[in-house]
Amino acid sequence: MQQYNAMPLQFNKVQLFAGTSNLHLAEKVAKSYGKALGKKTLSRFSDGEIQPFYNESVRGSDVFIIQSTNTPGDNILELLLMIDAAKRASAHYITAVVPYFGYARQDRKDKPRVAIGAKLIANLITAAGAHRIMTMDLHAAQIQGFFDIPVDHLDASVIFVPHIKSLNLPNLTIASPDMGGSYRARTFAKYFNAEVVICDKQRKRANEIESMSIIGDVTGQDIVLIDDICDTAGTLSKAAQLIMDNGASSVRAVCTHPVLSGNAYETIEKSALTELIVTDTIQLKHKSDKIKVLSTADLFAHAITNVNEHGSISDLFQYK
Repeated sequence: MQQYNAMPLQFNKVQLFAGTSNLHLAEKVAKSYGKALGKKTLSRFSDGEIQPFYNESVRGSDVFIIQSTNTPGDNILELLLMIDAAKRASAHYITAVVPYFGYARQDRKDKPRVAIGAKLIANLITAAGAHRIMTMDLHAAQIQGFFDIPVDHLDASVIFVPHIKSLNLPNLTIASPDMGGSYRARTFAKYFNAEVVICDKQRKRANEIESMSIIGDVTGQDIVLIDDICDTAGTLSKAAQLIMDNGASSVRAVCTHPVLSGNAYETIEKSALTELIVTDTIQLKHKSDKIKVLSTADLFAHAITNVNEHGSISDLFQYK
């Protein structure tokens, strides 16, 4: 019988480019990957119109465009234009690396006559010409289904869990600041064989809480609140105070995306939180003694390697 030898996998040249939303993270990802960021120019017309230009050829390359979409307007448009420019320059495969996916909180019609912003942004990224999107800790995991292209959904727990373990908290209990985050909290709790408590909040409107109560016992416990986004920090601050008022020994919070808008930094400083632990998916506007930043750079670099070499992404989240 004739023998056929399998052809070795061919890996295309990888080029990394960064938008302007989080150059600090993009540079760390490139360093971890072992390749310098590609050169590009971002021009603006007098009226603010954006025009990106690649200063080097991307023809036939696997292009990874790193751009969070915080303060979303211009950053989203910049990402779309960079994708379009790469497509028109004959890039072989374009991956949008979006550490923080803006508009993810608009993932459903929670009242009449509102947009589903997350679906619209997904459509725009696909229409611009991206072949793949890589992101982290979407506000709702089902947003992956809004895309008709592959989604690599990275999980920041692989960064947070070892850090929480290193704190050696004697009476660790995991908490969710709202009912919607209970699944996320239970996922974390499994790694520590810890109990879960939930803060049940009622809102008047977006970013404004009417009331909050605790489901579970926090007496004498070292509480770690788990959330995906910290925006105004109002929910975390109120939850932390309520937890301490109910007899907890300490309370800290873990949030992947530090949006931190409005008076968030002042709110955190004045809160009962021992510390707020975040990642660098969004670059902090100010430094704070209460905010500790853990880097996602190595995780994104490994994920980029696995995408280019047709490896597994889920293997990055296997705990020993």
